[in-house]
Amino acid sequence: MGRSSRDEWAKRVERWVESGLTAAEFGAEAGINPRTLTYWKWRLRGRGGRTRSHGFVEVVAPAVGAGAIAEAEPASLEVVLRDGTLIRVPPRFDIAALRHVLGALEGR
Repeated sequence: MGRSSRDEWAKRVERWVESGLTAAEFGAEAGINPRTLTYWKWRLRGRGGRTRSHGFVEVVAPAVGAGAIAEAEPASLEVVLRDGTLIRVPPRFDIAALRHVLGALEGR
């Protein structure tokens, strides 16, 4: 594959993100080096590419009312990744499983 334009890479990255495949899986199918694919995703982010991030993370704490009980069920946690992916983490969760999911998402 010869040199490709920024627009061509933006389209490839968009197809990859929409596929739900890891960089390695998509790269193998498309004949693209997965590291080059992740580089272009990073490069396009925030510069008008479709993988643009918002550059901030919002954390919202639940309101604590006068009648709140300290021993109440802990609230679930929501993690929103830069690409808009939302991960809902239940109050009681397996930390190893969460690490596995986050690791898999990093490889996209």
